[in-house]
Amino acid sequence: MTWLSDVISIFLQLGALLLLIGAIAGVVAVAIMYWKDTHQTKHAIRRNYPVIGRFRYFFEHVGEFFRQYFFALDREELPFNRAQRSWVYRAAKNVDSTVAFGSTRPLNQAGDIIFLNGLFPIMKEQARPSSDITFGEFSTRTPYTTNAIFNISGMSFGALSVPAIEALSQGAKRAGIWMNSGEGAFSPQHLQSGCDLVFQIGTAKYGVRNEDGSLNEEKLKAVAQYSQVKMFEVKLSQGAKPGKGGILPAEKVTSLIASTRGIPEGEASISPNGHPDIRSIDELLEFLMKVRTITGKPTGFKSVIGQTQWLDELCLAIHRLGPDYAPDFITIDSADGGTGAAPQSLIDYVGLPIKRSLPLVVDKLTEYGLKQRIKIIASGKLINPSDVAWALCVGADVVVSARGFMFALGCIQALQCNKNTCPTGITTHDPDLQKGLDPANKANRVFHFAQNLIHEVELIAHSCGVAEPRLLNQKHAQVIDSEGLPRPINYLTQAEVQLSKVETPTQKISSIQNKGHVSVETKPETVD
Repeated sequence: MTWLSDVISIFLQLGALLLLIGAIAGVVAVAIMYWKDTHQTKHAIRRNYPVIGRFRYFFEHVGEFFRQYFFALDREELPFNRAQRSWVYRAAKNVDSTVAFGSTRPLNQAGDIIFLNGLFPIMKEQARPSSDITFGEFSTRTPYTTNAIFNISGMSFGALSVPAIEALSQGAKRAGIWMNSGEGAFSPQHLQSGCDLVFQIGTAKYGVRNEDGSLNEEKLKAVAQYSQVKMFEVKLSQGAKPGKGGILPAEKVTSLIASTRGIPEGEASISPNGHPDIRSIDELLEFLMKVRTITGKPTGFKSVIGQTQWLDELCLAIHRLGPDYAPDFITIDSADGGTGAAPQSLIDYVGLPIKRSLPLVVDKLTEYGLKQRIKIIASGKLINPSDVAWALCVGADVVVSARGFMFALGCIQALQCNKNTCPTGITTHDPDLQKGLDPANKANRVFHFAQNLIHEVELIAHSCGVAEPRLLNQKHAQVIDSEGLPRPINYLTQAEVQLSKVETPTQKISSIQNKGHVSVETKPETVD
């Protein structure tokens, strides 16, 4: 056994030598860092606390990852708290989503929603699926009819990875919902499943552009030839960055994405702040008419609501030009909507949140007698059943979500969307990271998320005494005011209307009619 003791002795000696070398190297490294810290002038913390001050940056970096697991309470994180995300995760995995003992949600927070249950809820045999809704029934050669109340919002190919697009497309097909292409045009991955698609025309007009960025009518016509493409959405602005175009970093512009968008490979893709050919209400309506005429399919626009006087101008212009110029739908995006990359000043401070903007638009279209002509799509941080049910109560015809479906794909809110380092493979084009996202598995989760959310919206509707979600209206919900008391959903907008109304919409429309212009139905609509 002498040889064994010799081996152990040599091993211990080598270990001691390596430990000594490591200790010396550590001391040298600390000395170098100490000298650098004390002689640099950029960072006061490192200058005053050499070496130790460096840990501040390390803890600051890892803190954003560990905070959600060890320190944050269930309902205090942003942009989505643990309670919101956990519901989506459970729904996507199709596991039990019930909770026990009682609600952890305060019932007196300003802006929160309370649904008003009926004395006699709907019985199982009385319940029915969501009714059909038709886009473009008054104006297009190819209207689009669907019963889906919850669909996938615009997420561009480029911002999302190839397997993420595949999973969303397959899941949408199984769930019977549509998928918005986002402003990055569509790819073979969008088309392969056969799901319904909404083609978004962004400010750079990717997929339907000339080299100078203008609209290429032949390319637009070619896109419309796909039977899967059901509607066209002209994107004016996005919730997280009103007044700023799309931002796709150069490292995410692969050869496939470059060919899809019609841009150079490896160069940052920066969309214009707005459409150069749409600089007024009339130009907007004329552009929508142009797209609808070329494609023969329903056409609307997407915008964040900020200043609101243009809503009156839009409605009056429609009455002046005639009903054919009306958009088939308006997608209202929320100021707290999502993005792959945007300036923080726009994310935090610009635009109205959907809880404020959706009632404004619904009331405005109702006042001008246009609510039945123009469908409303609500978007922005609506990922739970209560969010969707609220939007339907206010007057939305359809709700769309982007980040909800990202959570269904497995997003952990790592906030790495703009760095090509997404750990779940959703927003990265790094092949090593994409390997973690199996499209077939995640497509199942997309399907289950959509189905379970719709099911729980139906539960809310049945509790409120209506047979299906599209029968929900403003009498079925109330909003908590600043004093913690429930008030009617539209109490703020109605108060503003009474204070600011100088000339009624009917009077404005009458003045247009007196000038001999064409008008649509002018009878003001009522909302229960």
